[in-house]
Amino acid sequence: MMTHLELLEQLRQITGAPNVLTEGDLTAWELDWRKRERGRALAVVRPASTEELAAVVKACAAARVSMVPQGGNTGMVVGSTPDASGTQVVLSLTRMNKVRALDAGNLTITVDAGCVLQNLQEACEEAGFLFPLSLASEGSCTIGGNLGTNAGGTQVVRYGNTRELCLGLEVVTSRGEIWNGLTGLRKDNTGYDLRHLFIGSEGTLGVITAATMKLYPMPVSQLTAFAAVPSLDAAVQLLSLAHRYLSSGLTGFEVMGQFALSLVAKHYPQQRVPFWQESPWCVVLENSDNESEAHARECFERLLEAAMEEGCVTDAVVAESMAQAKALWHIRESIPLAQAEEGLNIKHDISISVSRIPEFVQETNALLLQHFPGARLVIYGHLGDGNLHYNVQAPVDDDQARFLLDEEAPMNSLVYEVVDRYNGSISAEHGIGSLKAEKLEHHKSPVALGLMRSIKQALDPLNLMNPGRVIRDN
Repeated sequence: MMTHLELLEQLRQITGAPNVLTEGDLTAWELDWRKRERGRALAVVRPASTEELAAVVKACAAARVSMVPQGGNTGMVVGSTPDASGTQVVLSLTRMNKVRALDAGNLTITVDAGCVLQNLQEACEEAGFLFPLSLASEGSCTIGGNLGTNAGGTQVVRYGNTRELCLGLEVVTSRGEIWNGLTGLRKDNTGYDLRHLFIGSEGTLGVITAATMKLYPMPVSQLTAFAAVPSLDAAVQLLSLAHRYLSSGLTGFEVMGQFALSLVAKHYPQQRVPFWQESPWCVVLENSDNESEAHARECFERLLEAAMEEGCVTDAVVAESMAQAKALWHIRESIPLAQAEEGLNIKHDISISVSRIPEFVQETNALLLQHFPGARLVIYGHLGDGNLHYNVQAPVDDDQARFLLDEEAPMNSLVYEVVDRYNGSISAEHGIGSLKAEKLEHHKSPVALGLMRSIKQALDPLNLMNPGRVIRDN
């Protein structure tokens, strides 16, 4: 078996010496997005093509060196950075960032996995199409990472998660073989759908190198409203009305708690945050229309009129321009940034049946405040698809580092136990990574875990692809 020095020399021959990084500041690849953990890589390798990546994987497999696939390194669960051993190779796909083809007739676009999401959105927009995946990190996350974690975002209520937007993949397997499944077919009933094994697998089964994604016609108009609601029950009632009055035009529905909005007002005073001082909850919702702006506005007006008559909306503002719409959405997108400015915090990315979210929040809030007096609850998220970011800020004047160290584990256990009682999920859109791998053992059925381990063993028998992530080593 080759030594690490021999492997590094072989990797340099494959990708070129400048693309095998072993010295200098490797923070961008070794430190996770939330700055919770810092690993140490044997090398950061930056292939320029699928063929180069396949050769790199073959070399690492021959040397029995484990690999960590990485896109924009914007993950939230410590799933794309190396461990501290100094023996893992980071496979950075940022040089593989091209748009390969756009098929207007088939309504598809094929891109390298390292293509930044915002660049993909802009390429589609320039061609007159919509690619609807939208995340706060879209300026730096990549489509490969979006697929690897099955990212959600703000438009899942209409278009679904990244999984629903994907028609085909190209993958380098753990043996360094290339599977090309970039057909762009909407119907292909020829056995197991391999694409869905790799989507959401977080790089533990192979490396996604390219994808064929769905496109949609660009809406004629998009209108955004910001509404004050008296309770979470009222927010759910408003969502039902929105489905009735807007139908498939409803593309976004986000809920934000009063304390979450207060953090935005505190740390970003230049933003005007409507209603937060007088309302316990606010909602931002979007209506996309393929007829006309007049029709979209009429539907919105009918919805808000009905909502106010039924008492589930107390006040509302409808954006009069795209700039105003972006400003309203920016309030929602600023919550995690404002929370970071406030200090260290404990995050929960959970999903519950929409109809049970008010009951879940009421019960869990009471339990948390009983066991962790003074904890400040930062609750917001994608109510339209049942995904809450149920986060907790340390009490005022508490030592934040101590709070995180001492309280995170028991607080996670409490929240996840309630999630289980409500038949929810402990990860809605951020994935498992290493941060939740141990928790998954307690919140996934033994049958499901056994099937997942069988798949891992079949596709990565040497356990070289992102080991310790999602499924813990036996």
